[in-house]
Amino acid sequence: MFRMYELIKKKRDRKELTTEEIKWIINGYTKGEIPDYQVSALLMAIYFNGLNDRELFDWTEAMIKTGEVIDLSSIKLPKIDKHSTGGVGDKTSFILAPIAAACGVVVPMISGRGLGHTGGTLDKLESVPGIRTDISNKEFVSILQKHRICLIGQTKNLVPADKKLYALRDVTGTVESIQLICSSIMSKKISEGIDGLVLDVKVGQGAFMKTMKDARALAQALVNLGKKMNKKVVALITDMNQPLGQNVGNSLEMIECFDVLKGKVVNDLSYLSCELAAHMLLLGKVASTIQEARAKVANAIVSGDAINKMKEMIEAQGGDPSVVDDYTKLPQAKHTKIFVAKQKGIIQNINAEEVGLAAMSLGAGRERVDSKIDHAVGFVLLKKVGDKVNKGDPLLVIHYNDGERIKEVLESVQFRLDRAFKIDKKPVKPPKLIKEIIR
Repeated sequence: MFRMYELIKKKRDRKELTTEEIKWIINGYTKGEIPDYQVSALLMAIYFNGLNDRELFDWTEAMIKTGEVIDLSSIKLPKIDKHSTGGVGDKTSFILAPIAAACGVVVPMISGRGLGHTGGTLDKLESVPGIRTDISNKEFVSILQKHRICLIGQTKNLVPADKKLYALRDVTGTVESIQLICSSIMSKKISEGIDGLVLDVKVGQGAFMKTMKDARALAQALVNLGKKMNKKVVALITDMNQPLGQNVGNSLEMIECFDVLKGKVVNDLSYLSCELAAHMLLLGKVASTIQEARAKVANAIVSGDAINKMKEMIEAQGGDPSVVDDYTKLPQAKHTKIFVAKQKGIIQNINAEEVGLAAMSLGAGRERVDSKIDHAVGFVLLKKVGDKVNKGDPLLVIHYNDGERIKEVLESVQFRLDRAFKIDKKPVKPPKLIKEIIR
């Protein structure tokens, strides 16, 4: 029998926790046998002193064993997922998943809801009328067998340790620990039954990791942990210094994804989504070179296979597939307002975090876990970094609904957008989207 008091002191003093000690901690906390205040102290010790590679492996494995691991062994095709660390306008999942599935990869995707300025994958998907994301493991496997794609929320029995630990980290200032981020991400992904994982590690103003040093450290740690768990992992470090794509807000983002899948929109979003999909094909050995993978991805869009796979997924999960062609069936904001440039020049920067916080104040995101989402509101960007503008030119369209405090809300939105857009006379190149690849 271990004493939590002694284990806290051990990690405080930068000593290693043994495999058995880690198992005891994770199991005891998940079962409610160890109080929050003691685990909080341990998490803070880990935040400052870290976990070595062996400890991180044991910590992650112990988390996985607190719940079910989905058995996808009946599916013989490669099972590859993608995970993003999150950003403003980051909606690549809805593009790369149907593309990869159309190309012969099985995509078992379990995602979360948004909290704060980054938005959540499930929130965006649930703007589609009738769609279900609370799907049982059995039905999840059945849909994957038939359609090769399914996108759901985390079930009660999938890594219950992570739910408790993340909630505690969120209120104790320990979210930013690279090792704890790794264990949270990889425990859920390994529990999906995947063979490989493509990681999109965001870096910049609108990202969790603000610097390349931190982003690189997180990406490398995730790749190393995946390798130790016998999974094929590749990490792309990508820019989040301006919103990705044109649309920010749940139903607006779904519309942009549908347009990319139809080949109607070619922009930074389409480029990144196709690159991530190509790496999924490489990991799944559906293509032998990145050039071959890119060609297959492009063909999935041109042939219509990708957009048809999206319709399949929506229908299989109880949604109305006709929304893919009739956007009026998605939530629509009652009002729009143009935000214009205050001066002539070149857009130097669009602070993604400020745009995300402005969207959140409209109701597109959550300030608290129990906040209600308005799926219709958000922004459509008309200009990006590097574009020339004149004074009075439209920069973006605000989509909003009436509310008790709408005048005050719009004033707050205007304030944040004024801070987000930096315009100057000097020439500037758009930021490099894919900054580094770690295999």
